[in-house]
Amino acid sequence: MKLDRRTVLVGGGAGIGLIVAISLWPRRLASDLSVRADEQAFGPFIKVADDGRITVAVPQTETGQGIWTALAQVVALELGARWDHVAVEPTPLAPGYGNPLAATLGWPPDIRITAASTSVRAFEQPMREAGATARTMMIEAAAKRWNVDSAECDTANGFVTCGPRKAGFGDLAEEAAGRRPPRRAPLREPRAGEALPRLDAPAKTAGGWRFASDVRLPGLLYGAARLAPPGGRLKTFSREAAERVPGVRHVSATDTALAVVADSWWAAEQALKAATPLFAAPASEPQLRPLFERTLAAGDARRWFSRGDYDGVTRGARTLAATYHVAPALHLGLEPLSATARATSDRVEVWAATLAPDAAREAAKAAAAGAEVQFYPMPAGEPGGRALVSDAIPLAVRLTRETGRPVQLTLSQSASQNADRPSGGAMARMTALPGAGGITAACKMRVAAADGFGAALASLSRRSRPPFPGKIGLSGAVPPYGVPNLAIEALTVPIRFTAGYMRGSPEREFCFFNESFTDELAHAAGIEPLAFRMAMLGGNIRLARCLQAAARRAQWDGGGRGSTMGLAGCSAFGSHIVLVANATIGSDLRVKVERLVAAVDCGRVINPSLVEQQVAGGLTWALGQALVPAAEWLSGMPRARPIGAVGLPRLVDSPEISVAILESREEPGGVSALGATVLAPAVANAIYAATGKRMRSLPFDPMAA
Repeated sequence: MKLDRRTVLVGGGAGIGLIVAISLWPRRLASDLSVRADEQAFGPFIKVADDGRITVAVPQTETGQGIWTALAQVVALELGARWDHVAVEPTPLAPGYGNPLAATLGWPPDIRITAASTSVRAFEQPMREAGATARTMMIEAAAKRWNVDSAECDTANGFVTCGPRKAGFGDLAEEAAGRRPPRRAPLREPRAGEALPRLDAPAKTAGGWRFASDVRLPGLLYGAARLAPPGGRLKTFSREAAERVPGVRHVSATDTALAVVADSWWAAEQALKAATPLFAAPASEPQLRPLFERTLAAGDARRWFSRGDYDGVTRGARTLAATYHVAPALHLGLEPLSATARATSDRVEVWAATLAPDAAREAAKAAAAGAEVQFYPMPAGEPGGRALVSDAIPLAVRLTRETGRPVQLTLSQSASQNADRPSGGAMARMTALPGAGGITAACKMRVAAADGFGAALASLSRRSRPPFPGKIGLSGAVPPYGVPNLAIEALTVPIRFTAGYMRGSPEREFCFFNESFTDELAHAAGIEPLAFRMAMLGGNIRLARCLQAAARRAQWDGGGRGSTMGLAGCSAFGSHIVLVANATIGSDLRVKVERLVAAVDCGRVINPSLVEQQVAGGLTWALGQALVPAAEWLSGMPRARPIGAVGLPRLVDSPEISVAILESREEPGGVSALGATVLAPAVANAIYAATGKRMRSLPFDPMAA
């Protein structure tokens, strides 16, 4: 049995296909797409079948953010296709699919990666160009057939039309694909998006969507493992106890891992428990906050950003100050680490969820000892970013080579937590000097941070760990306000764990620092928080519109003493958002969030339903991160906790959420992580209004002093 590597999703009908994108069109449309006898490829993103079915190949990983729908919708609109005739599948692992924003964001060049809310920002224009090129070629083929001027023709609902004449895309596909492509196809006038149905919804609703642990192969065995802590090694274990468990086929031990392969995953996991592995590793503190405090107090900071003359303006003056902390956070996703591998004498096949498929394939190659590698990227079921680095792949490859059988390695929920790559965490000392009318004249952030995203990117590109939080690790540190004298100093925290990419980070941490402190400055100046922000916005008109819209929609009451309202704003990922939260501390001494009202300007909207879903989802996800107690640490590893007892919000605890999308003609911005930025400061500011208690640490602890 050979699994088809292509995943096809169709909106309301049937469809199959594939394609890739490239900005500079060749004189003949080249394509790495796999094309069937009844299909024609139109460049790297689009295929058209003889029956008129359109397949759009998407280079980004679907993590639940709806990107397979959004980018397919871009093509369908530009091409003039019927939505129920559109299908989507992943692009092949071929050159030319790298994230176009990588270089501008400081990422490794040409890396193919789904992260930091870049998918629409990076690929909307290439997808439009691909659709326009295919449309132009279809029109020219029809015009030649009818002996008319192509300027008299257009496309709609899967047809080329010219007056009463019309011809279907399928009928024209072969003739059109053989034509010379235009050097620059004209684009349609951008218009407001439509809330078309998600292409992945039917499969997910019916349970047919396949994740990495759903892969089944003939003769498949199942593996479980325990991984060593950072800098640690396997010290002792009982091989005999593991092998006595019925169904065990193989026990594999190295310095960095103990793995068991068995007829079932349960048998492999029970054998691991019976083996009682013991790892030796450097000791670490159970809580990491003291490490951040020491770094912030004693480290030599580097001036990362400067505007005006903060030092000169504040010299000899008495400044306002506050310290904030965001603890390293675990992903806590329901999908555990998993990879499936199958090896022959000269070839290895691997199935795994990944946000960086090229890098994942390279990891498989490194473990395959020179064998050819065929990698099949799977959708990610954990939306927080853990799938950026696929740690299960090398071990799965090793196990299939040792056993000679296909092996699906899946770490338990607790082992996945132990081996998590948490967000890096940060602590900031904020100081400010009020100016005329109480409006801030000078502000400084001294931050100690660990660059988790930068470390993950360095790992993907096989480079050394970043020595200093730079463009990536300090993204979002500059507040969206026109403070005339601003300084940001940064230090690197020498963490003892392996940090990684987290949805919304580091913008999430810096928004908490900036918006919480802005609220403190407003109250210290005796100015209503909304008016205080409006006075400092300067030329940020888009965020000003969000502030006004959110306030109107939430019926903002001023956020004064006795109110339960707080607000926070953020400009990030090419978009802007303001959130008004109703929150307080309940009689059970737990944070209670009643209502969240957001106003979003994300530029030109492709699918408003997707925007609402992603903003609401980001708010809900960030609420969980704000309420779940911080993990304890042992030897550089977070202690595992039962997922049901972690304290994640239940459905009954979910607040009412309302999202207003502001009309905009600006280029599309990112939204999947946008809601995650503003949740914590808006809730913290609401709690201060309601109780007078400042929540300066994440996750929230109402019992803390």
